[in-house]
Amino acid sequence: MVDAFGNREQSEIRVAVIGSGYWGKNLVRNFAGIGALSAVCDSNADMLQALGKQYPQCRMLTSYAEVLRDKSIQAVAISTPAETHGAMVREALLAGKDVFVEKPLCLAVEQGEKLVALARENGRILMVGHLLWYHPAVLKLKELIDRGELGRIQYIYSNRLNLGKIRREENILWSFAPHDISVTLGLLGETPHSVIAQGGNYLHERIADTTVTLLAFPSGVKAHIFVSWLHPFKEQKLIVVGDQKMAVFDDLEKKDKLLLYPHSIQWKGQTPIANRAEAQSVDVGTEEPLRQECEHFLESVRSRRRPRTDGEEGLRVLSVLQRCQEALEEKHSSEGRATVRKSAHKWFAHESAFVDEGVEIGEGTSIWHTSHILKGSRIGKNCKIGQNVVVGPNVTVGNGVKIQNNVSVYEGVTLEDHVFCGPSMVFTNVFNPRSEIPRMKELKQTLVKRGATLGANSTILCGIAIGRYAFIGAGTVVTKDVPDHALVVGNPGRVTGWMCLCGVKLQVKGENAACHACGQQYRAEHTGMMVV
Repeated sequence: MVDAFGNREQSEIRVAVIGSGYWGKNLVRNFAGIGALSAVCDSNADMLQALGKQYPQCRMLTSYAEVLRDKSIQAVAISTPAETHGAMVREALLAGKDVFVEKPLCLAVEQGEKLVALARENGRILMVGHLLWYHPAVLKLKELIDRGELGRIQYIYSNRLNLGKIRREENILWSFAPHDISVTLGLLGETPHSVIAQGGNYLHERIADTTVTLLAFPSGVKAHIFVSWLHPFKEQKLIVVGDQKMAVFDDLEKKDKLLLYPHSIQWKGQTPIANRAEAQSVDVGTEEPLRQECEHFLESVRSRRRPRTDGEEGLRVLSVLQRCQEALEEKHSSEGRATVRKSAHKWFAHESAFVDEGVEIGEGTSIWHTSHILKGSRIGKNCKIGQNVVVGPNVTVGNGVKIQNNVSVYEGVTLEDHVFCGPSMVFTNVFNPRSEIPRMKELKQTLVKRGATLGANSTILCGIAIGRYAFIGAGTVVTKDVPDHALVVGNPGRVTGWMCLCGVKLQVKGENAACHACGQQYRAEHTGMMVV
């Protein structure tokens, strides 16, 4: 069956599992059990032969290209080595498939950003396999924290330890830690402003077998993540300490997976005294997390709504992983300099960046290689300033802004919250510049409003305003004001459509519009599209 918007009902969604190794077999089992498995793709013919006997109703394929060409397959679930994820996800999105990919999303933040943008542009579902967010114990723990049951969170301690499965294509950080980083970020709802990591390479000089990571968050919470595949016994434990109660999630426990300890600390004189209390078991249900994850993916494909662990969530985890990896690889000399900088501020600047006196920078912001923030500029919280970026002087940048490599934000330009400036896009601030005629007193103001996206290599002439959540295509030259939610392309730029808050092109009927990806409704106003 097909609904009124052209989407297949969940019973008709057909999925191909790509990779049938150690973890892929579990995806095959679950999608087959749901009744959604159409094909399995693997280069190992012997593996396919064995699975073919077990699942005779499904096709066994050795060609990924054949999967992508097959229009009867609506979605793929990728469970291949991590270094292949980026390319395979990209090919699937370009082929019009919805994508579930095991963690990590890919191995580089820049590549991850492109994948998330590609999924958004093509109206595709992109989901990352952060399995713990489909575990009933973690969901219950999140509920307890959100309603204040544990009080103010003080620190999180996580162990993911085992003897094996040892990998040569990725280190222990990328193999084990994504689960714990994902849960920590989700439980706290914030991004760490400081990352410290150290590890040991015992079996191979270039591959870490054990790592310890310390994440420090703007709220004051600290998180400690210890992962190892050189451990005498298996342990998967997460401890969350609040000022009222402490929670322990032990995934290896068969019965009491989530316990609450209502311990308290009382002061007698100047001495803290610990008062122990009996553990309280929390009922969390017995559903298999992987089955819940697979069903959630199918529901997202059917409803066209964002998954719980979508590409954006995968990108946040990837960003922290990359920062952890950079901390592992730093030389002792540079590590000392970087640590001083991180501890002195609640924002991060690479040692090659320049930050003038009299600059305000919000918590959680990162400024990368050879970028320069000039005097009088104000940058909000949780911004990402890429390489070779110039901001200022006297420029205001809101919260959550991303400025990609090789962008100059000159005086006269204001960026509101969550603006995206693509690589090498250009701002101007004087309408008729001459080198021999000073015209800095003739600056024209340019305002880029909340949520707008300025594509790579686009040019924004001065003296105009870019509307809220507008989308400027790559290479576009913008010469006049842009309405809210407008899609502008060409030279000179012209409005060719309308964009949703989520970055997907709207389907317009008369004065009304709707997003097929997230379901948001809009109506036309004189300022552009407005959310209903």
